[in-house]
Amino acid sequence: MSTTVSQLDKVKDGPWNGGKSPWNLEYGKIMMWFFLVSDAFTFSAFLIYYGAQKFAQPTWIDADKVFQSIPGIAESGQPLVFVGIMTFILIMSSVTMVLAVEAGHRNSKHEVVKWMLWTILGGLLFVGCQAIEWTHLHHQGFWFGRNPATGLEGDLAIAEALRPYFTNDISYTAALQFSNLFFTITGFHGFHVSIGILLNIIILSMTLNNTFERRGTYLMVEKVGLYWHFVDLVWVFVFTFFYLI
Repeated sequence: MSTTVSQLDKVKDGPWNGGKSPWNLEYGKIMMWFFLVSDAFTFSAFLIYYGAQKFAQPTWIDADKVFQSIPGIAESGQPLVFVGIMTFILIMSSVTMVLAVEAGHRNSKHEVVKWMLWTILGGLLFVGCQAIEWTHLHHQGFWFGRNPATGLEGDLAIAEALRPYFTNDISYTAALQFSNLFFTITGFHGFHVSIGILLNIIILSMTLNNTFERRGTYLMVEKVGLYWHFVDLVWVFVFTFFYLI
């Protein structure tokens, strides 16, 4: 009789006595995923509400007519160019974050510092561009609880003020809803980007102080990288909902 023991019958060592645990993840990384999932629900609720309001109205603002300027360069005739630049900057900052994480896996402090600096710069440029866009729209008359026709009396005056932003029928309510939701959702996202920049600066400081060298791991860079990639991914949806659809 053969006494050979098959692989399935061998006793395996480990916390579960079942080989490698499928949940063999660092605690902080799991908590970051939990936070990102919960935050995704919040952004989803905002965007679903925006979509519901948009399709419940008989007409809606044309994004190509609202976002057709490059502040400081061109007042009109350049639809979605400026926001395209913003999007490119944010996506490239995600690339530099990937490179920072990869350098951390190789324990390359110099490269982590270099790519984290580029990531922080990308985030600052994006937030700066968003502030410029907000300022420009505010000068046009858009703000929380306001649109370019707010305060005007008479249907004709309201229609004339809003005509540049609509393709078909004109709706004061639709313009007001667009203004409220645009500043709320992009502001909420900008807040997340600002928090991400702060976290990246903290990680950069810890790297320069050799904190991760002493720990022997750059796992914290990867955890903050998860947050940064999430912020970038959310912007793709915000960009699609507000600027493209």
